[in-house]
Formats: sequence, structure tokens, C-alpha cells
Amino acid sequence: MVRASFAGFSTALSAIQANQKRLDITGQNLANMNTPGYTRQALKVSSLNYTHPVSHYMNGSEIVVGFGVHMEKVTQIRDPYLDIQYRNQMQKSGYTDSMQEALDRLANVFDESQIDGIRKAFDNIQSTLNNMADPSKNENAIYDSELRIRMQALTNLLNEASREIDTAEAEELAKLDGRNVNEQGSVERINDILQQIGTLNRQIKKNQIMGQQSLELMDERNVLLDELSSYIPIEVEYYKDPNHDGKNPDGTVNEKELYDYDGKGNKIGRKEWPDDLRVNMVYEETDANGITTKKTLTLVEGTVGSDDENYGRVEIGIFDDAGNFDSDPMKTAADPTNVGLIFHGSEKTLDPNGNETVGTAVDFKRELDTTANPPTATIKNQFATNSSSIQASLDMLWKDGKTTGINDVNGYEYYRNQLDNLAYSFAHVMNTLNIEGNRHNANSDDYFLLANKDVPGQTGLSGITAANIGINKEWTAGNVTIGTIAKNITSTNKDRDPNENGSKNETLLNMYEAITGSYPYSNLIYSDGPNAGNPVFGNVDLKNNSFSDYMNYTSTVLANDSYKNTQLLKANMTVLNGIQNSRDSISGVSLDEEASNMMMYMSAYNAASRLMTTLDEALNTLISSTGIVGR
Repeated sequence: MVRASFAGFSTALSAIQANQKRLDITGQNLANMNTPGYTRQALKVSSLNYTHPVSHYMNGSEIVVGFGVHMEKVTQIRDPYLDIQYRNQMQKSGYTDSMQEALDRLANVFDESQIDGIRKAFDNIQSTLNNMADPSKNENAIYDSELRIRMQALTNLLNEASREIDTAEAEELAKLDGRNVNEQGSVERINDILQQIGTLNRQIKKNQIMGQQSLELMDERNVLLDELSSYIPIEVEYYKDPNHDGKNPDGTVNEKELYDYDGKGNKIGRKEWPDDLRVNMVYEETDANGITTKKTLTLVEGTVGSDDENYGRVEIGIFDDAGNFDSDPMKTAADPTNVGLIFHGSEKTLDPNGNETVGTAVDFKRELDTTANPPTATIKNQFATNSSSIQASLDMLWKDGKTTGINDVNGYEYYRNQLDNLAYSFAHVMNTLNIEGNRHNANSDDYFLLANKDVPGQTGLSGITAANIGINKEWTAGNVTIGTIAKNITSTNKDRDPNENGSKNETLLNMYEAITGSYPYSNLIYSDGPNAGNPVFGNVDLKNNSFSDYMNYTSTVLANDSYKNTQLLKANMTVLNGIQNSRDSISGVSLDEEASNMMMYMSAYNAASRLMTTLDEALNTLISSTGIVGR
């Protein structure tokens, strides 16, 4: 059998067209070599002999070959496994990166290696007390004024440090919320990403049904998925919609959804129906018994429903004691430690049988039980440890490194508590010593040096924190002075008559001893009076540090936190870059590889063109030189 005269031309033409398309795709790859998120494209082809099932039933003596190439579609070269690895690593990197930002803010408060700060202020007070202990100086009003000025400087530094922690906390909240600032917050960005992914799902599927691959839109969606994975832990799933998944509601196979049939009911090809994309948020839920289980919430559900029904959103606000949620940005900014999130799943979701159901919501909140002894806290829902930047922000806002249930991270509350403990302890020690030194005065309980400056007329230690500690105005006015006689507070001293006249020397020596001592300080015991036999400052706990060293201790805790997180960040970024390099080696555009492909495709193009020339010569010979009888 002589094949059709122009069949060879069709074969050569299909080869020329295919290689022309390959050259076009190569040019597209090279043009987008530096486009963020671009995925290398390739042409998927098949032999024409295997695209027509009828060819399998032709006469076996005939060799069916030489009909050319069929261009099926343009595809992306991606490795789904690497995408999963990359997004999982993005969660870890997002957490450590966000945590490092928070720790760096705190370093501005506690790092005093380059400035004279709180530690230096304690040293100055200690030096002044040492000078005033000299009997020739302790009655000098100049030195009394100097001590007051030094203590005023300390209180100012404690006030400023507390304000800086408040500022750092507010910046953390702004990074999370963003409604009170010019920059977009994480919550707003997550909502934008979910909306864009939901919209892209519809655009991509609509285009694919019409025969357009929409690869650039898929690239855009992949970039958004990568970014979303840095904010929250996600799982990405591709699936067929229930009407084209090849299954009946009972789970049995439905081939009519998978294949096209001719008029006689014979299969003539497999249906090409585009996939839908589902995005699940992965989180942990803790029940009343403290048992934690892994849960998922669908945030994007393919193309179900209409308009915005296929994607969810997240809200930020405050949960009150009754569990009511208030998204007022002003209330949120005023109470950042009690911030909470509500993740709303996509309005329409699919159950395992493919039926549409109503989406659900998940609360992320911290619940404190201050009635317990010691106090405890429960976090209802949260992300897995060290996963996502949202979790890092919540950890820094929620966790105080002390309360049971939220003590695994030293957040802003931990460092604020450290400063408050230092301020209260110092005020307690100095006030107690001065009051005891003035027991001969009728109103000796009012002879305190440090007070809560936010409460006019405040007496005692009630409510003193780093934010409000200040000098007693009565001391500045001269109505309160350093005690002129002191109760004996060390077990080695002899008892004195509380009415005996004396100098400030003993009170100043006691203050000097107190500021240089470590706490708990069990040696400071009154020998008589209402506190006889009891430690004077037994309730002061500075982790066996002096006041100045307690700042060193706190700075060391911060340095250790920062060091550990920095090491994790480096490790996470190294792994992330390694996965990115592996992904780029498959999905990225290589100039050398594309240039090599270009030469290969051009050679194939030239060969197909030469084939057409050869066939033309053969046909010319057939027409011109054969078929003349008797020639």
C-alpha cells in the first residue's frame, strides 16, 4: 500500500509546528527568567498514533507510523513534594524571624553595654550611700540632695524602660493588627491573600474549562500560597469537584464522569477536567483535660458557591472574661495582652462525600485563671510550636514565662514583670529602712522615699511598678528625711532604744548594705519591734542577685533567648534556602539549559524543514518521472 501523497507533508508540518511552539516557550522562559514566582514551562506532546483509539483496531499487517506529533498542552514543571517542604519550612522561618524582631526590640531596653542605664544608676546610688556613711557628710544637705537626685534618675530610667516595653508591645500588635497604623498588618494581609486565592481559583478553572491553561495565574497563586504559609501553617490540596471526580455518592466508580463516549457507547478519550485547590489551616486544639489534638479548618474551598463563598477570613479583637469578642481597634490597642483571633472558614465547604456544608469558625484566645494558686492559663487554640509569624506575635503578647500554661516563652509580660519586680523591691527595701530609721517620729510610716507617682498622696507600696515609681513629693519638699536613728536590723548589732537620738549614719549603712546585698536576703532581721525575729525582706526575690545584678540577670535571659532564636533562624533559613535551590533547579529557568534546548529545537526544526524539502523532491519525481506507459 502506497501512503497518501501529502501525509508526509503533514508529518513534517506537525514537527515544524511543535518545534516552533517549543522555541516560543523557550523564549517565554528566558523572558521571565527573573520574574518572581515564574515556573518554567514545557510543551507536552504525544505521537498521533496513540491519540486515536481507532488505530489499535487496524489491520495488524500494516505498520502504523509516521503520522507526526500532537501538541497536547503547555505545562509547568513543578515538584509538589518540594512545594510542601518549602511551605512547611516557611512556617518555621516565619516564626523565628518574627520572634527575632520582637527580641531585638527588647534588646533596645535591656542592652546597656553601650549606654549608662539602670545598672549604672544603681551603682551611682551605691556610691552616694557609701560617701554619706561618712559621719562628716551624712548630715550635709548637699549629699542628701545628691541621693535624692540619684534615686530620681533611677526612677526616670525605670519609667522610660517600661514605656519602651509598652512601645515594643504596641509595635508587635500593630504588626499583627495594622488598623491603627499606616502599614498593613498580618491579619489584613491574610485576608487579602485568601480573597486573591479564592478569586484566582475561579479565574483559573474558568479559563482551563475554555482550553486556556492560565499558567501565569497559577504562578501568581503559588506565590500567594508561599506567602500565606509564613503567616499561618497550611496544607494545600488539589482535587476534582464532585461532579467530575469519577465517583458516585456511595464511593463507587462512575466512569461516565471520567471518559468521553461515541454514539455507540465506546470510549473515545479521557475527559480533561481541571483540578480545584483547597487550603486548610492546621492548628492544635486543647480540651478541658489538657489533651491536644491536631485540627484543620478550610480557608479556601476550590470554586464552590458563588462570589466570596469559597474563601474565609480572620478577625482580631479582645475576648472579655465572659468570652465575648469585641473587634474594636481602640479596645484592642488598649489591652494587647488579651488580644484574640477568630478564623472563619470558607462560607461553603465540602464534606467527604462532596456535599456542600456551612463553614465553621475557630477562636484563638488565652484564658487566665487568677483564682488558682498559683495562677494558671489555658490557650484554647494555637498553632504548633515554632510555626508561623502569627504564632510568634501571639506568643510574645500572651506568654509571660511564669504562669503555668504560658511559661514556655518569655514574652513582653515577662520582661515587664522583671522591671516591675525590680522597681517594687527597691522601693520596698529603701522605704522600709527609712521608716524604721524614723521610728522615733510619730508619723514614721509616712517617711517613705519612693512612691507611686500616679496616685496623689499615695502612702506605702501599693501599686508601685516600673511605670509609676517616683520620688515621694514630701521628700522633695523637705518634710521627709533620711532616718536619724535606726532599729538594729542585723543579728550581730546590739539593741538600741528606739527613742535614742542619733545620726543618719546607721540608716545609711543599712541602705548601703541592702543595695549591695543579694535577695532573698535572710540576714536582714530585726532584733526587736513588730518584725522581731523575721526576715525584713524575705518577700523580696531577685533570684539571689543584687539590684544592679538583677538587671544583668534579666539582660542575660534576653541574650540567651535571642541567641537560641538566632541559631534556630539561621538553621531554618539554611534549610529554606536549600529547599528553594532544589525547587529552582526543577521549576526555575536556567540560562544554560534553555540555550541548550533552543539549539536542540532549532536543529529539529531545520530537520523537519529538510524533510519537507525531501518529500517535495520525492513527490516531484513521482509526478514527473512515473506513470508514462511505454516510456
